[in-house]
Amino acid sequence: MKKLLLLLLLLGTAMGAMSKHRKVKVITPYGTMVILLYDETPLHRDNFIKLARAHFYDSVLFHRVINTFMIQGGDPQSKHAQPGAMLGNGENGYTVPAEFRLDLFHKKGALAAARDNNPAKASSGCQFYIVQGKTWTDAELDQLEQTRLGGRKIPVDQREIYKTTGGTPQLDQGYTVFGQVIKGLEVIDRIAAVKTDGNDRPVTDVPMKIRLVKKWLFF
Repeated sequence: MKKLLLLLLLLGTAMGAMSKHRKVKVITPYGTMVILLYDETPLHRDNFIKLARAHFYDSVLFHRVINTFMIQGGDPQSKHAQPGAMLGNGENGYTVPAEFRLDLFHKKGALAAARDNNPAKASSGCQFYIVQGKTWTDAELDQLEQTRLGGRKIPVDQREIYKTTGGTPQLDQGYTVFGQVIKGLEVIDRIAAVKTDGNDRPVTDVPMKIRLVKKWLFF
Protein backbone atom coordinates (compact mmCIF):
# COMPACT_ATOMS: atom_id res chain seq x y z
CA MET A 1 0.00 0.00 0.00
CA LYS A 2 2.84 2.39 0.87
CA LYS A 3 4.53 1.61 -2.46
CA LEU A 4 1.31 2.38 -4.32
CA LEU A 5 0.88 5.70 -2.51
CA LEU A 6 4.50 6.61 -3.25
CA LEU A 7 4.02 5.77 -6.92
CA LEU A 8 0.88 7.90 -7.12
CA LEU A 9 2.70 10.77 -5.42
CA LEU A 10 5.57 10.54 -7.90
CA LEU A 11 3.17 10.43 -10.82
CA GLY A 12 1.30 13.44 -9.49
CA THR A 13 4.53 15.38 -9.08
CA ALA A 14 5.66 14.46 -12.57
CA MET A 15 2.32 15.44 -14.09
CA GLY A 16 2.48 18.76 -12.26
CA ALA A 17 5.95 19.37 -13.63
CA MET A 18 4.70 18.67 -17.13
CA SER A 19 2.43 21.71 -16.98
CA LYS A 20 5.37 24.01 -16.34
CA HIS A 21 7.81 25.51 -18.79
CA ARG A 22 5.89 24.43 -21.84
CA LYS A 23 7.59 24.74 -25.20
CA VAL A 24 6.16 25.31 -28.65
CA LYS A 25 7.60 24.98 -32.14
CA VAL A 26 6.93 27.74 -34.66
CA ILE A 27 7.37 26.10 -38.05
CA THR A 28 8.03 28.40 -41.03
CA PRO A 29 9.48 28.11 -44.56
CA TYR A 30 12.65 29.70 -43.15
CA GLY A 31 13.15 27.15 -40.39
CA THR A 32 11.73 26.22 -37.00
CA MET A 33 11.94 28.17 -33.76
CA VAL A 34 11.51 26.53 -30.36
CA ILE A 35 10.00 28.88 -27.78
CA LEU A 36 9.86 28.47 -24.02
CA LEU A 37 6.62 29.88 -22.56
CA TYR A 38 7.08 31.54 -19.18
CA ASP A 39 5.21 30.21 -16.15
CA GLU A 40 5.45 33.73 -14.71
CA THR A 41 2.83 34.84 -17.27
CA PRO A 42 0.25 32.06 -16.87
CA LEU A 43 -2.65 33.82 -18.62
CA HIS A 44 -0.63 34.35 -21.79
CA ARG A 45 1.03 30.93 -21.55
CA ASP A 46 -2.26 29.08 -21.24
CA ASN A 47 -3.94 31.11 -23.97
CA PHE A 48 -1.07 30.42 -26.39
CA ILE A 49 -1.16 26.70 -25.56
CA LYS A 50 -4.92 26.61 -26.10
CA LEU A 51 -4.62 28.22 -29.53
CA ALA A 52 -1.73 25.95 -30.53
CA ARG A 53 -3.69 22.85 -29.52
CA ALA A 54 -6.64 24.05 -31.60
CA HIS A 55 -4.31 24.58 -34.62
CA PHE A 56 -5.48 28.20 -34.66
CA TYR A 57 -2.21 29.37 -36.21
CA ASP A 58 -2.08 26.90 -39.11
CA SER A 59 -1.51 28.92 -42.32
CA VAL A 60 -1.55 32.25 -40.43
CA LEU A 61 1.11 34.63 -41.76
CA PHE A 62 3.86 36.73 -40.32
CA HIS A 63 2.10 39.75 -41.75
CA ARG A 64 4.26 42.59 -40.37
CA VAL A 65 8.03 42.37 -40.61
CA ILE A 66 10.41 45.22 -39.76
CA ASN A 67 14.13 44.49 -39.98
CA THR A 68 16.08 45.25 -36.76
CA PHE A 69 12.75 45.48 -34.90
CA MET A 70 10.42 42.46 -34.88
CA ILE A 71 8.33 39.95 -36.83
CA GLN A 72 4.58 39.92 -36.07
CA GLY A 73 1.87 37.37 -36.80
CA GLY A 74 -1.33 35.83 -35.49
CA ASP A 75 -3.98 37.75 -37.47
CA PRO A 76 -6.62 35.12 -38.38
CA GLN A 77 -7.59 37.20 -41.42
CA SER A 78 -4.14 36.55 -42.87
CA LYS A 79 -5.02 32.94 -43.71
CA HIS A 80 -5.16 32.75 -47.51
CA ALA A 81 -5.18 36.56 -47.71
CA GLN A 82 -4.96 38.12 -51.15
CA PRO A 83 -1.53 39.46 -52.17
CA GLY A 84 -1.07 43.05 -51.07
CA ALA A 85 -4.08 43.06 -48.73
CA MET A 86 -3.50 45.12 -45.60
CA LEU A 87 -3.45 42.89 -42.52
CA GLY A 88 -3.23 43.30 -38.77
CA ASN A 89 -6.80 44.06 -37.74
CA GLY A 90 -8.01 40.48 -37.28
CA GLU A 91 -8.69 39.25 -33.76
CA ASN A 92 -10.27 36.26 -32.04
CA GLY A 93 -12.85 38.09 -29.94
CA TYR A 94 -11.13 38.66 -26.59
CA THR A 95 -8.11 40.21 -24.91
CA VAL A 96 -5.73 38.92 -22.24
CA PRO A 97 -4.95 41.07 -19.17
CA ALA A 98 -1.43 42.49 -19.11
CA GLU A 99 1.16 40.50 -17.14
CA PHE A 100 4.14 42.84 -16.88
CA ARG A 101 7.20 41.64 -14.97
CA LEU A 102 10.42 43.59 -14.51
CA ASP A 103 12.53 40.48 -15.10
CA LEU A 104 10.89 39.65 -18.46
CA PHE A 105 12.11 42.04 -21.11
CA HIS A 106 12.45 42.54 -24.86
CA LYS A 107 15.81 40.92 -25.59
CA LYS A 108 16.34 39.29 -28.98
CA GLY A 109 14.07 36.28 -29.33
CA ALA A 110 11.47 37.48 -26.83
CA LEU A 111 7.90 36.42 -27.56
CA ALA A 112 5.44 39.19 -26.70
CA ALA A 113 1.77 39.95 -27.19
CA ALA A 114 0.63 42.63 -29.62
CA ARG A 115 -2.11 45.03 -28.54
CA ASP A 116 -4.02 48.13 -29.52
CA ASN A 117 -3.92 51.40 -27.58
CA ASN A 118 -6.37 50.35 -24.86
CA PRO A 119 -5.64 52.08 -21.50
CA ALA A 120 -5.27 48.80 -19.59
CA LYS A 121 -2.62 47.63 -22.08
CA ALA A 122 -4.49 44.34 -22.40
CA SER A 123 -3.02 42.00 -24.99
CA SER A 124 -4.53 40.75 -28.21
CA GLY A 125 -6.02 37.31 -27.77
CA CYS A 126 -4.05 35.97 -30.73
CA GLN A 127 -1.56 38.40 -32.29
CA PHE A 128 2.06 38.26 -31.15
CA TYR A 129 5.53 39.32 -32.18
CA ILE A 130 9.04 37.96 -31.83
CA VAL A 131 11.83 40.45 -31.19
CA GLN A 132 14.81 40.83 -33.48
CA GLY A 133 15.89 44.28 -32.36
CA LYS A 134 19.39 45.72 -32.54
CA THR A 135 22.37 46.23 -30.24
CA TRP A 136 22.45 49.48 -28.28
CA THR A 137 25.20 51.72 -26.93
CA ASP A 138 25.24 53.15 -23.41
CA ALA A 139 24.53 56.60 -24.83
CA GLU A 140 21.50 55.34 -26.75
CA LEU A 141 20.15 53.55 -23.68
CA ASP A 142 20.71 56.65 -21.54
CA GLN A 143 18.70 58.73 -23.98
CA LEU A 144 15.98 56.09 -24.16
CA GLU A 145 15.63 56.12 -20.36
CA GLN A 146 15.11 59.88 -20.40
CA THR A 147 12.62 59.90 -23.28
CA ARG A 148 10.63 56.78 -24.17
CA LEU A 149 10.96 55.18 -20.73
CA GLY A 150 10.05 58.34 -18.81
CA GLY A 151 13.05 58.18 -16.50
CA ARG A 152 12.79 54.46 -15.69
CA LYS A 153 16.26 52.93 -15.37
CA ILE A 154 17.07 49.77 -17.28
CA PRO A 155 18.56 47.20 -14.85
CA VAL A 156 22.30 46.68 -15.24
CA ASP A 157 22.02 43.03 -16.31
CA GLN A 158 19.37 43.84 -18.92
CA ARG A 159 21.39 46.81 -20.16
CA GLU A 160 24.34 44.50 -20.79
CA ILE A 161 22.16 42.14 -22.84
CA TYR A 162 20.79 45.03 -24.89
CA LYS A 163 24.40 46.10 -25.60
CA THR A 164 25.58 42.62 -26.64
CA THR A 165 22.67 40.43 -27.77
CA GLY A 166 20.29 43.27 -28.65
CA GLY A 167 16.56 43.78 -28.44
CA THR A 168 13.87 46.47 -28.27
CA PRO A 169 14.08 48.07 -24.79
CA GLN A 170 11.70 50.85 -25.86
CA LEU A 171 8.85 48.32 -25.56
CA ASP A 172 9.60 47.16 -22.00
CA GLN A 173 6.70 47.33 -19.54
CA GLY A 174 4.38 48.38 -22.35
CA TYR A 175 3.76 44.98 -23.93
CA THR A 176 3.63 41.61 -22.17
CA VAL A 177 6.65 39.37 -22.76
CA PHE A 178 5.61 35.75 -22.22
CA GLY A 179 8.22 33.55 -23.85
CA GLN A 180 11.70 33.29 -25.36
CA VAL A 181 13.16 31.63 -28.45
CA ILE A 182 15.63 29.07 -27.14
CA LYS A 183 16.45 27.46 -30.49
CA GLY A 184 16.35 28.96 -33.98
CA LEU A 185 17.27 32.61 -33.40
CA GLU A 186 18.65 32.65 -36.92
CA VAL A 187 15.13 32.06 -38.25
CA ILE A 188 14.11 35.49 -36.92
CA ASP A 189 16.93 37.09 -38.92
CA ARG A 190 15.94 35.24 -42.09
CA ILE A 191 12.32 36.33 -41.85
CA ALA A 192 13.24 39.89 -40.86
CA ALA A 193 15.37 40.17 -44.01
CA VAL A 194 12.59 39.38 -46.51
CA LYS A 195 11.36 42.00 -48.95
CA THR A 196 8.24 43.82 -47.73
CA ASP A 197 5.66 46.21 -49.17
CA GLY A 198 4.63 49.66 -47.93
CA ASN A 199 2.60 48.10 -45.10
CA ASP A 200 5.58 45.99 -43.88
CA ARG A 201 3.90 42.84 -45.20
CA PRO A 202 6.30 40.36 -46.79
CA VAL A 203 5.92 40.33 -50.59
CA THR A 204 6.19 36.54 -50.47
CA ASP A 205 3.95 35.10 -47.75
CA VAL A 206 5.60 33.69 -44.63
CA PRO A 207 3.07 31.19 -43.18
CA MET A 208 3.45 29.38 -39.88
CA LYS A 209 2.31 26.38 -37.90
CA ILE A 210 2.62 26.22 -34.12
CA ARG A 211 2.83 22.92 -32.29
CA LEU A 212 3.39 21.99 -28.66
CA VAL A 213 6.70 20.25 -28.02
CA LYS A 214 5.88 16.82 -26.64
CA LYS A 215 7.44 16.07 -23.29
CA TRP A 216 8.22 12.64 -21.87
CA LEU A 217 6.81 11.92 -18.44
CA PHE A 218 10.10 11.50 -16.56
CA PHE A 219 12.54 13.31 -18.84
